Amino acid sequence: QVQLVESGGGLVQPGGSLRLSCAASGRRVSLNVMAWYRQAPGKQRELVATISSDGTSNYLDSIKDRFTISRDNAKNTVYLQMANLKPEDTAVYYCHMTPSSWGQGTQVTVSA
Repeated sequence: QVQLVESGGGLVQPGGSLRLSCAASGRRVSLNVMAWYRQAPGKQRELVATISSDGTSNYLDSIKDRFTISRDNAKNTVYLQMANLKPEDTAVYYCHMTPSSWGQGTQVTVSA
């Protein structure tokens, strides 16, 4: 039984930074592909970043120079470090673990 709990979302000004956390239980994050998705109002949920069991990461092209996905195996937690945030980054961000586990999401709002 897998549980994923996101945290770290909130309101931030354009150009600011934010770190999202995804605490997992029931399965090891080091043994599964972990991912961050996001969904803005009226838009389809999109894949933002992934990290594989060997540590390989992949990113959505529009954020690859600003966001970093990482993993702390001891804490069984994955992170999404976001820098130089833009209003278009506003969305609910979701953590995902293979094959089909989702967190409830955390809201990120980028606004002056």
